[in-house]
Amino acid sequence: MENLTQESHLLPNNTLVTYDSPYPLYAMSFSLSSAGISRRSSDQIIAVGSFIEEYNNRIDILTFDEETLTLTLSPNLSFPHPYPPTKLMFQPSASSPPILASSADFLRLYSFKNDSIELVSNLNNSKSSDFCAPLTSFDWNDVVPQRIGTSSIDTTCTIWDIEKCVVETQLIAHDKEVYDIAWGEAGVFASVSADGSVRIFDLRDKEHSTIVYESPEPDTPLLRLAWNKQDLRYMATTLMDSNKVVILDIRSPTMPVAEFERHQASVNAVAWAPHSGRHICSVGDDAQALIWELPTVAAPNGIDPLSMYNAGSEINQLQWSAAQPEWISIAFSNKLQLLRV
Repeated sequence: MENLTQESHLLPNNTLVTYDSPYPLYAMSFSLSSAGISRRSSDQIIAVGSFIEEYNNRIDILTFDEETLTLTLSPNLSFPHPYPPTKLMFQPSASSPPILASSADFLRLYSFKNDSIELVSNLNNSKSSDFCAPLTSFDWNDVVPQRIGTSSIDTTCTIWDIEKCVVETQLIAHDKEVYDIAWGEAGVFASVSADGSVRIFDLRDKEHSTIVYESPEPDTPLLRLAWNKQDLRYMATTLMDSNKVVILDIRSPTMPVAEFERHQASVNAVAWAPHSGRHICSVGDDAQALIWELPTVAAPNGIDPLSMYNAGSEINQLQWSAAQPEWISIAFSNKLQLLRV
């Protein structure tokens, strides 16, 4: 990956594509396949969710043409969504037609068929009520694609078999709200919580978990978690109201292998490069998207990012495209921007 500069770097216009939405944006996801959605197999499909603090929200489907550098809304594929989606994720395998999942009050699955979209599953993890505690996040297992894990404010993580639409297992994962979840292997996942811990669970031994990190400040929640799919030794987490990205090596629990501290305000999201085990991107309230490389040795004065981009407004979310890994998407205000890296 090119080392652009150590200073704030505004990308040239030909490496920046912007979509303006009528409403604030948060959740978004790239599809691995455009089959059944676009007539061009080279097009990239992006789902974006509104963030309106009321019941009525929307999910829009965008088509990205890399040749013309244009993002086009597909009105016939856009649809209403109850509450703002906390996460969107296309099925991690190139299915045809693609399946899109969303989390909010329930876990929902949508299928694209004949230039339209159809709700195929509406999954409630509560065994005793028609209502579900709000879902903060979820992750789709890329080794066992019928398996999705959700995290909830009710302290649980729920593992779903989405083909059978049944709960495979439900664990009380933490002492407080669970804010994020990430799969490592087929039966191993990790989660972060308001209790300030990163815990790893193995479905072969559901009674036990391994704490691999705890907030250095008592009662400081951990908000985001990203497991490096190219190198499962590493994961990244972020703390509430903190400018740090904490990099963990699960072989050496409790002590981070690196802490990236060049953001000037709270970090809101992190994403590992889908094609490289050593690169990660972070975004935050300082309006910056920073790309980092894992250090081979500790730096005495901290670690500088490889490249920087300033969006001009607080960046709330980010995704790194697995199908076209030279593109990163960021969401801020009512805009989605694609950055070529």
